[in-house]
Amino acid sequence: MKLTGNLIIGAEDVPATEGTMKALNPAINQLIDPDFALGGAAQVHQAATLADEAFDSYSHTSLAERAAFLESIAANLEAVREPLAARAALETGLPAVQLEGEVTRAATQFRQFAEVVRRGRFLQLAIDPAQPDRQPRPRTDHRLQKIAIGPVAIFGASNFPISYSVAGGDTASALAAGATVILKAHNAHPGASEIQARAIRKAVQQHGLHDGVFSMVRGSGNTIGEALVDHPLIKAVTFTGSEHGGMALYRRAQLRPDPIPVFTEMTSINPTFILPAALAERGAQIGDGFSERMLVNVGQACLRPALLVAIKGAGVEALREAMAKRVAEAPARTMLTPGIHGSYLNGLAAMENAGARRIVQGSPAHADVDGQSALLEVDGQRFLSEAVLAQEVFGPSALLVTVEDEDQLLAVARSLKGQLSAAVHLEESDLPLAQRLLPVLERRTGRIVVNAFAHPQEVTYATVHGGPFPATSDSRFTSVGMTSIDRFLRPVAYQGFPDALLPEALRESNPLQLVRLVDGQ
Repeated sequence: MKLTGNLIIGAEDVPATEGTMKALNPAINQLIDPDFALGGAAQVHQAATLADEAFDSYSHTSLAERAAFLESIAANLEAVREPLAARAALETGLPAVQLEGEVTRAATQFRQFAEVVRRGRFLQLAIDPAQPDRQPRPRTDHRLQKIAIGPVAIFGASNFPISYSVAGGDTASALAAGATVILKAHNAHPGASEIQARAIRKAVQQHGLHDGVFSMVRGSGNTIGEALVDHPLIKAVTFTGSEHGGMALYRRAQLRPDPIPVFTEMTSINPTFILPAALAERGAQIGDGFSERMLVNVGQACLRPALLVAIKGAGVEALREAMAKRVAEAPARTMLTPGIHGSYLNGLAAMENAGARRIVQGSPAHADVDGQSALLEVDGQRFLSEAVLAQEVFGPSALLVTVEDEDQLLAVARSLKGQLSAAVHLEESDLPLAQRLLPVLERRTGRIVVNAFAHPQEVTYATVHGGPFPATSDSRFTSVGMTSIDRFLRPVAYQGFPDALLPEALRESNPLQLVRLVDGQ
């Protein structure tokens, strides 16, 4: 597939205004063609103006029209599955077959959100009919629905170049809500980003929608991201990445004359707790499964289990040996970028300086950005005394924490900051300890898994991919799953309206046959 390297701003291909860049093939550490355009504040303004012009018409499309649009995006993505996966593989070092799976996941998400739109429950329709005879004061008719928050800026992620990027869940849920989207492409995979952007733009054109429904911009450094957050027409931001980057955007958004929400997904070590009976009965099995999940995607997954906590005693040695065997056999594989690789090495060094002991490492690296796996261990007392040991090291490593007793296990759990997920392995006799542990974990994560691992995650109505800070900047929302649409909605009440002026979903005859709460029922 021929790549132009241009920015995609509405229907227009926009050439470079702030220089160009090339993609890097991290497997061979070489730049690859073509040149990709970089833009700046002027291109952000152009895209934001278009998005604002498109918002009123797009946010008022019928549910059927919007659902069909989302389904066309899914079909367009599937039509470019092979060239998209091949280009993403060049730019990330990830296997093409894995990336074809990401295309499937991205297309599936758009179809899932099409069904969400058709059902209309996300509107959260509520009707409180007039009560003209109520004493001492009559009640007027009140009707409520959720509407899109406005044009939104979405920052593409680096680690999943399709399903968390241009055609990822943030874009799907925002478009489903009726928001117009400006996507800041991640510079680690510009070619894959362009292919996805063209698939979305094609759907915009197929359905005769306003050109400003979707745009994609790209820039160097922080300038273009800051311009997006600062632009007065942008009403919300999503970001997946480091805590440093996410909080910089969050703080900037709060300093605007009109502060806006920034929904970040930032950092998590996804702790796993093995309770004593489970450890004694199947420690080796759990250790092997934990390490296998930790190594997926070269450890570059937001749900990678990175911390395992076990009480010293029966099963610990079998657990340790199983983990060490899996890690030692793991080949070094290409990491996404030189920057991520460098941060990984620095993170391992910081953990060792804080007292963690590297007990095994995988096959040696053969290329500049190969990630060599590592298993480290520390006792509970040391873990509790060194905050750096609880920080995320993004890459193929894990820390085993062996604690003295149940109280120390609970102390480790209480010491943790917010997480995207936590897992507990238990048997029936472990239930009393699990009941003590559960309230601790509920306060620190948005998802608790029993007798399994946090990765992978299903995308469903019950999915929660969020948690207290620093996992996210707002633990009330999820960034994955059908309820992630809630981030882009706000309530509007319509009081005393004539029926003909009401939104169709709120009219007395319920012409769309949607589920509605009427007078509390």
